[in-house]
Amino acid sequence: MIINTNANQYRNSRSRWILQVILCLMAFAANSIFCRLALMENQIDPESFTVIRLLSGGIFLLLLIRLRNPKAAVRGSWKGGLSLFVYAYLFSIAYVQLGAGMGALILFGAVQVTMFVFSWAQGEHFQKKVVIGMLLASGGLLILLLPSANSPPLGSAVLMTISGVAWGAYSLLGKAAVNPLAQTAGNFARSLPFLLLLAPATVFGSGLHLSISGSMYALASGVLASGCGYALWYSTVKHISSQQAATLQLSVPIIASLAGVLILNEPISLHLLLISGTVLGGVALALLPGNSSTGR
Repeated sequence: MIINTNANQYRNSRSRWILQVILCLMAFAANSIFCRLALMENQIDPESFTVIRLLSGGIFLLLLIRLRNPKAAVRGSWKGGLSLFVYAYLFSIAYVQLGAGMGALILFGAVQVTMFVFSWAQGEHFQKKVVIGMLLASGGLLILLLPSANSPPLGSAVLMTISGVAWGAYSLLGKAAVNPLAQTAGNFARSLPFLLLLAPATVFGSGLHLSISGSMYALASGVLASGCGYALWYSTVKHISSQQAATLQLSVPIIASLAGVLILNEPISLHLLLISGTVLGGVALALLPGNSSTGR
């Protein structure tokens, strides 16, 4: 009877973890779609999108914490707040020109490399297949960025790469989260002072431009895809290794690409398919079963 109970608890825990992962990945892909919907037809400027996204996400999380426990402390860190701000702002600028699938591939490819490099720097040892797989995936991303008829705009691609590094750092910080909801709320709150840095870009740039639809997409990105999605991600990432967390996110470009075709009518080029296959193939090689000290 005890064995059956333990087995049921294990199955329930596994099912809940799988559901959390799926919801997180869908939230990440949704951010790409919301951002592209808002920015591709100039319905909102990147600065306003970032402000609404972070502000609405932070307010939502703070209200949620207060409703659940009025005396609960808000946690987080300034490192988390800065990482979140850098990721969100550069993400918005880059998506002015990048397609949903292309942007997601660059973003999460950079996340993958960042988190693997961190694992290596922390002293984790890799099998040869892991090293080869990561070199293959990294090579695919470098080929994607090389000048060609099908390559993305270099400036936007570089900004999205830096955004991916910032998101990788943010994910790594989440591994130490004791209370994921309070940690995420605190990070959002600490990201808000950095929004003041956007004032010069707004004043000396193209200026503010907000439409109702653009603002609604930014709200959806902030409350649903970011606020809820990131809190759920912090509750997931602390239970898995850095490499597993990085690799899981490489499925987001596929989801975003399919959504881009269905929702945004974006074409999928043979070039993007080949690069995606190379990147994901490298990741698959790195994850092939075998004796490794890197996983949990």
